[in-house]
Amino acid sequence: MTQMKRRELILGASASLTAMALGRPMRAQTAQGFVVAKTRHGKLRGVRTDGVEIYRGVPYAGPVSGTNRFKPAPPLASWTGIRDALDPGPPSIQPQQGGTFGLKLPTEPSEDCLTLNVWTPASDARRRPVMLYNHGGGFTTGSASGPIQDGAQLARLYDVVVVATNHRLGLLGFLYLGDLGGEEYVGSGNQGMLDIVDGLRWIRHNIEAFGGDPDNVMVFGESGGGVKTSVVYAMPSAEKLFNKASIESGPGIRVTEPDTAASTTQAVLTELGIASTEWRKLLEVPAARLLEVQVKLASRHQNDRQAGDRKGLGDAGPGGFGPVLDGKVLLQHPFDPTPPAFSRNKPLLVGYNHDENDFFALVSDDIAAFNLDEQGLKVRLQKEIPEHWEETLATYKASRPEASPADLYCAIRTSRFDGTGSTVIAERKSAQGGAPAFQYIFSYRLEAKLPGTDRPIGAMHALDIPFKFNNVSNMSVNGGPNMAGARPERIKAGRNMSEMWTTFARTGRPAAQGQPTWPAYTLEARDTMVIDSECKVVSDPWPLERKLWEKIG
Repeated sequence: MTQMKRRELILGASASLTAMALGRPMRAQTAQGFVVAKTRHGKLRGVRTDGVEIYRGVPYAGPVSGTNRFKPAPPLASWTGIRDALDPGPPSIQPQQGGTFGLKLPTEPSEDCLTLNVWTPASDARRRPVMLYNHGGGFTTGSASGPIQDGAQLARLYDVVVVATNHRLGLLGFLYLGDLGGEEYVGSGNQGMLDIVDGLRWIRHNIEAFGGDPDNVMVFGESGGGVKTSVVYAMPSAEKLFNKASIESGPGIRVTEPDTAASTTQAVLTELGIASTEWRKLLEVPAARLLEVQVKLASRHQNDRQAGDRKGLGDAGPGGFGPVLDGKVLLQHPFDPTPPAFSRNKPLLVGYNHDENDFFALVSDDIAAFNLDEQGLKVRLQKEIPEHWEETLATYKASRPEASPADLYCAIRTSRFDGTGSTVIAERKSAQGGAPAFQYIFSYRLEAKLPGTDRPIGAMHALDIPFKFNNVSNMSVNGGPNMAGARPERIKAGRNMSEMWTTFARTGRPAAQGQPTWPAYTLEARDTMVIDSECKVVSDPWPLERKLWEKIG
């Protein structure tokens, strides 16, 4: 298959999931008139569209460029008159080709990016559940305005208020200056996370004007957004600003240690030719140049660590940028050795997609992964997990006796990416003895075949996004195939997942009509919901695999 044909396959069949999440419009909606909401800082003009009020590009904090770079955002200044909130705000500085499939961002990124979007059934006094979404893209790409994560359907069908924020990413959001900048730059390694807390604080002060309940707030997110949600769960400054959380395909068990973050900061200074004693020159470096350095360091260190395993996905590693265990903003790792005591009574959803690795193989052009024979599988495992490859292979063969070598490889890679980490979080949350944890596996498959095989594309990484937002009906890409596929079962799967998520937002217990009761996760039963057009509860899925990872880490 040629590269162009393969790219077309991915765009159509897998919906260009990450790229589309960055904000390219997919379908037209019918505007029915302007609406106005009054916030603490001034009035906003939004639009009523297909029965939902939408406010886009709403500022929630002050500018973070210039002398405010690497610092907490200053308070938002008030305005007079009515401010338009009709267009998406700019996402954080990131590669222009930030989409996984090379599609450009439709809105120019900006260092001053602290805006959010609101979808609500009505700006009235109903006090509906609020769902704050943290976008994916790791800690370096993404946007609050992607159509597959558009909150209109959730607001329309389930009477909830959905909010999504843009926040600082990459070097601008997570450069650690704790050892250089002193008190003035405390928290510098976590500014992107503090932005999310500022978004929660905006919700606390303003969401009633949009028909939301500030005392019933759910935080959720997929991939990098799942790690962000893991970290929010452990931030003392967020404790009183949310009530429940959902961590999706992004278990953040541990975050970056200060010494690793400090070494990355030194690498940045070295790359720019700036002495440590003159680090303040970073404030004068154009954001575009900082982005160049960020990309260069990521490329240099991309093979320095293995993704996932039982440590989760929160540690950015050398040359990377993400939350830092700085002892100020973050006092402990999110779920290591235990969840924080102050989140003990906050219910938690956590899970992953059955075939996460299908996505990564597609976007990295690793088509050979779909056609592995026994010898090819052994060669890869010997390279990737040299100390444990034989035991791992034997375990997965025993656990999945009918699986092909390619399927075994996908399963092992999926476990290492986040399957084991999600289970660790469920275990540790359950053992805490407070509010319940609920574990899931998303299992819906597309009908399009993987390149060179007869196997349909599985429940790959990010495929859950349009389902949990119930954007599965007609999410076509520039008039092309529906990104959620064409099987009629997608409608019911989307309804199941979106109803489970909004019911969890409302009550703290996920549920959907006509589907099995979802038990809380316990160390005894390990009940897990398998989400599809027909859902089922499985006790301790893949026990041999779970015990393997417990043993080898």
